[in-house]
Amino acid sequence: MEMEKKLQVRGLTISFRTSNGKVQAVRNIDFDLAKGETLAIVGESGSGKSVTSKAILGILANNSIVEGGEIIYDGRDLLKISEDEFHKIRGDKIAMIFQDPMSSLNPIVRIGKQLTEAMILKGKARQKESKATFNKYLKLLQDNMIAACPEQSNAIKTKCSDFNKFEYKHLALESAYNHAHDAAYEGVNELGVLIFEVEKRAANDLNYRVGRIGTLAMQSIQQYVVNERTEELQVLVNQLKPALKQNKDGDNEPLLLVLKGIEEILKEAVNKEMPNFFAMGYYLTFAQQELPSLPVSQLNPFLREYLDDHFMLDFIADAEKGIRYSAEKAYENKAKAIEVLTASRDTFTEKALNKKACDTAHKHMTEAVNASIDPMEYIKDSMAYTFHSALKTEIDNYFSAIVKNKKEEKRFAKQTAKHARKSKGGRTPDWQVAPKALLNLEDCRNAILHQVDNLINHYQEKLQNKTQRDYATETVAMIDFLKANASGVVNRVTKAMAKQKAIKLMEEVGIPEPRKRYSQYPFEFSGGMRQRIVIAIALAANPDILICDEPTTALDVTIQSQILELINKLKAERHLSVIFITHDLGVVANMADRIAVMYAGKIVEYGTSEDVFYECAHPYTWALLSSMPDLDTNEKLDAIPGTPPNMIYPPKGDAFAARNKYAMQIDFEQQPPMFQISDTHYAATWLLHPNAPKVDRPKIITDRIARMKSKRGIEDAE
Repeated sequence: MEMEKKLQVRGLTISFRTSNGKVQAVRNIDFDLAKGETLAIVGESGSGKSVTSKAILGILANNSIVEGGEIIYDGRDLLKISEDEFHKIRGDKIAMIFQDPMSSLNPIVRIGKQLTEAMILKGKARQKESKATFNKYLKLLQDNMIAACPEQSNAIKTKCSDFNKFEYKHLALESAYNHAHDAAYEGVNELGVLIFEVEKRAANDLNYRVGRIGTLAMQSIQQYVVNERTEELQVLVNQLKPALKQNKDGDNEPLLLVLKGIEEILKEAVNKEMPNFFAMGYYLTFAQQELPSLPVSQLNPFLREYLDDHFMLDFIADAEKGIRYSAEKAYENKAKAIEVLTASRDTFTEKALNKKACDTAHKHMTEAVNASIDPMEYIKDSMAYTFHSALKTEIDNYFSAIVKNKKEEKRFAKQTAKHARKSKGGRTPDWQVAPKALLNLEDCRNAILHQVDNLINHYQEKLQNKTQRDYATETVAMIDFLKANASGVVNRVTKAMAKQKAIKLMEEVGIPEPRKRYSQYPFEFSGGMRQRIVIAIALAANPDILICDEPTTALDVTIQSQILELINKLKAERHLSVIFITHDLGVVANMADRIAVMYAGKIVEYGTSEDVFYECAHPYTWALLSSMPDLDTNEKLDAIPGTPPNMIYPPKGDAFAARNKYAMQIDFEQQPPMFQISDTHYAATWLLHPNAPKVDRPKIITDRIARMKSKRGIEDAE
C-alpha cells in the first residue's frame, strides 16, 4: 500500500542573481516525502540541498529566481502562494531547525518568551481558522444533504441548525472546563515547587505566590474538574491567609498542611476523566431535563446513547447521503474532465504552439478540473487543486523560452565577438564566454503534455477505484473533523497555558530543571542545549513536517549523537515527516528511510537507506562513502579530488565528470538520465548504461559494505 505523500517536489529549478552572473543552484529535481518518514538530502556545500529546504519553507534570499517546478503541500503549490498564506504554514505546519541554534534565538530575550511567543500568536490564528473551516464544511454538508434528498429540505436545515446550536453549547462547556482544568494543572505545577521551598524555608515572594495558588484553586472549581470536593477546597483557600501569617511568625506547618491539601484536590482534578461535552451539549440543549448526577465513567455512555438515539444516527444517515451525492457528482465531472483534457491535449502537440489557442485550452481544462473537485473531501487532491497553476506555469515557460532564447543568442554572439576582439589584440581575456543557456522548446511542450497526461491517468485511476470507498467511515470522519474544528475555536492559548506547554516541551527535549531554565537567556545554555531549545520551538505548533538543516554540524560528536537520537524519538512519538539536510552520509546512516544524494544542484542518486549504503551506484556517492570515517576502517580514506564546478558556467555533461576517475568521454558531453536500478533505487550515471564498461566499486567501499552487512546479519543475494 502506497504511503500518504505529505510533500511532493517536481522539477524544482532555482537560480541566484550575482554580480558575476546567474548561479544555477538547483536544477530540475524531483522527490516525495511520505507521512512519518525521514528523507535525507546529502551533498557537499553548494550542492543545492539547503536551497531546496529554504524553498520549501519560503525563505529564499531576495536575489533568488524560481525558474520552474512545484512544491505541493496540502493541495497548494508553495511556490505560488502569498506571504500571508505562507505565514499560516511556516512554523505551524512546516517547521525548521537550522545549523546554528543562535540563528534561531534572540540573544537578549529569555528562552521562555521565545518559546511562548509563537504559541500565543499561532493559537489565535488557529482559532480563527477553525471557526471558518467549521462554518464552511457544515454549509457544504447541508447543501449536499439537501441536493441528495430535496424533498427533506426543511428537515435537513433543521438538523444542521440543531447541530450548529448544540455545538455552541458544547463549545461553552468545553471552554469552561478547559479554563478550570488548566488552572488546576498550573496549580499542581506551582504547588510542587512552592511546597518544596516552604519546607526548606527558602521561598521568596510568598504573599504573591500563595495568593496565586488561591486564585488558581478557585478558578479550578467547575462541575467536572473540582466537584464533590468544592466546599473542602474553598475552606482550604480561606485558610491560606491565616496559615501564611503563622509562617511569617516561624511556624510553617499550618501553611504546608493547607498547601498539601489543595495540591491533593487539584491533582485528583487534573487526572479525572473528561466528560463527552459534544453529547452533553445536545442533552442540555434539547432534553429539557436536568443532567443526571452520575460519575463521568457512567455519564459518558448515557449521554452518547441519548445523542445517538435522538439525533446522531439519523443525522449520520442523511450526512452519508450528502457525502455520497457530492462524490458521485465529482466522479461524473471527472469523467467529463478526462474528455475535455483529452480533446484539448491536441492543442499542445502542434509543432509551434499558438498562445491564444493554448490560453483558451488552459481555460477550458481548468474549468473542467475545478468542477471535478469534490468539495467535501477535506484531505485535498493535490494534483487537481494545483493543475491550474502548474499548467499555466508550463505554458508560460514555453512562450517565455521563445523570447529568452532570442535574447540568449544575442548575448552569446555579442560576448563571443567581444572575446574574439580582445584575443585578437594580443590580450588574453580574464573571463570566459558563458555557454548558451537555451531552453529546449520540445522539452517545454513535453512538460505541458506531462501535466495533462498525469491528471488524465490520475482521474482514470480514481474512477476505477470508486467502488472501494467506504462512505460510512468517511461520514464519521467528516463529523469528527467538524467536532475537531469546533474544539479548535475554544482551545485558546493564554500566557499561562503557553508557559506550561513550554516547560513540558523543554522536558520532552531533555532540558534539565526546565522551570529554572525557562527564565534564562540563550548565552546561559551550552550549544547542545540551545539546539534542544530550538527543537522545542519548532515542535511548539505540532508541525506535520520538520526540516533539519545540518542541525548537528556545530556540535561535538557526543552531543551530535544525542540530538540525532532526540530527533528520531520525537519523529516516532509525534508521527512527524522529516527532511534531514547534511553533508555527512554517516550522520543519517541510522535514521534515514530514504536518501537523495545531490551534486551541483541535481539529485544524482535516490533510494532507500539500504539502496544507497549497500548498493550505491553513482561515483559521487562512492566518493562520499570513501571519505566517511568509521571505527573499523584502517586504511587511508579517499579524499574527493578537485572542487565543485562554478555553477555560473554549469558543465555541459555530468557535473561530477571532472572529479570522477571513472568518467568516460560521454560524461563530458551529455548529462546522464536517471537510470532505474530497482523499484526504489535510481542513479544518474552513464556507468549504468547497457553499453558502458563494467566498473567495480572501490575496494574501500566493498569492504565497508561487507562489514556493515556482516554486523547486521544481511546476506548477499547471489
